[in-house]
Amino acid sequence: MSGSSGRGRFGQEEIIFAIAVIVFGVFSVMVPDFLSAGNIVSMVQSVSVLGILGLGMAITILGRGVDLSMVASMSVAIAWMLVQLNAGAPLVQALPMAIAFSVLVGIINGVLVAYVEIPAIFATLAIGVTVYGFGKFFLVESDVNHLPEAWRWLADMVAARPLGVPVPVIAFLGCAAVAHLGLRYLRDGRFIYAMGDNPIAARTTGVPVRVMMVLQYVISALIALLAGLIMTMLVTSMNTRIVSGTLVYDVILVVVLGGISLSGGRGGILSVVVGTLLIGIMLNGMTMLNLTYTAQNVIKALILLLALVLDTLINPRDEQTAQQGDI
Repeated sequence: MSGSSGRGRFGQEEIIFAIAVIVFGVFSVMVPDFLSAGNIVSMVQSVSVLGILGLGMAITILGRGVDLSMVASMSVAIAWMLVQLNAGAPLVQALPMAIAFSVLVGIINGVLVAYVEIPAIFATLAIGVTVYGFGKFFLVESDVNHLPEAWRWLADMVAARPLGVPVPVIAFLGCAAVAHLGLRYLRDGRFIYAMGDNPIAARTTGVPVRVMMVLQYVISALIALLAGLIMTMLVTSMNTRIVSGTLVYDVILVVVLGGISLSGGRGGILSVVVGTLLIGIMLNGMTMLNLTYTAQNVIKALILLLALVLDTLINPRDEQTAQQGDI
């Protein structure tokens, strides 16, 4: 029920970290300018956004769920906020509405999974498609929505490097620290581990399992919104077409590869950090090697498949999980 109990018996986090160091060394030799300051900054910034999304995904998976709607929720909420800002609405109006939208999506996900008892993978996939369609039809007309000039100072703030460290990296590490402390020391964090490990036993001992399921999807949606805000400030726009890309699968790859079990209740925030580190290095290196988008997707798919096989071997699904079919 604690983060330490979720660590892989074969030291998966340590193994993935060692592989990340080796891959970093290989790319440093093979790829010109891989070690340049500009590339390192670009890599850690993009890795930070992926890592923040991974934190949200990790919380749902630890509670024996999964959130395939997070990218759709993030992109539509942020794009809607930008539409409002471009229409002259103040930030104090546009941002709370984006937050409310994300919370609503999280609540709907949680209710469908906890009370209607639809398997999380199907419920969140359907909600993701619905949110994207609703957003494009009613809220956002353009695929790409830009940050108004009047608010570019926000982008400048995110692009800053206090003490030489990019703000997105600080945000990722800060969110990781908060998530780690919350999961380890707060009652709700212990509840998430408990219901991920054994939801029936958790309910028997008084854990409000259904309420916690709803809460974890709300948290996931809000964390995704934060990642979307940082992404938007880095590129001064939000492209809703990312919903049809592979970002959500990259997030799952980061989480599972780092050592968080898809059967729930095992793993910790350090798993997300090391998984993010490895995938970030690989994505950056493959891009600099001019590998095609298709080739990169094939490699990522193979890595994800390998991670799923390792997860099955290290953390075999029990009879209850197999019958429940949560994810």
